[in-house]
Amino acid sequence: QVQLVESGGGLVQAGGSLRLSCAASGSIFVINDMGWYRQAPGKRRELVALIASGGDTNYADSVKGRFTISRDNAKNTVYLQMNSLKPEDTAVYYCNAGVKKYWYGSSSLYWGQGTQVTVSS
Repeated sequence: QVQLVESGGGLVQAGGSLRLSCAASGSIFVINDMGWYRQAPGKRRELVALIASGGDTNYADSVKGRFTISRDNAKNTVYLQMNSLKPEDTAVYYCNAGVKKYWYGSSSLYWGQGTQVTVSS
């Protein structure tokens, strides 16, 4: 089994910063893409940022220049540094990872349980 555990959410004032972490554990041979998504009340889950195993990144337009995604492959961990936070960034943030459990076969997508980020105005 594979588990993703997020941490680092909380309450912050507009303009502030938070750093989210997501650690993967369990039966892991290799992790491909890792990403962060968010879901605000009454809205669909949306992509925030993705990072490939080689380090290539992709961001939603709404967070470009403010958020930075990074990963530590040795620790099977992905991070999201969030700066200049806005009230509209308020959401539950979820991480995911494409994990191969064995050298053969394809990867499967796993999700964390989510962490709440609330930005007050």
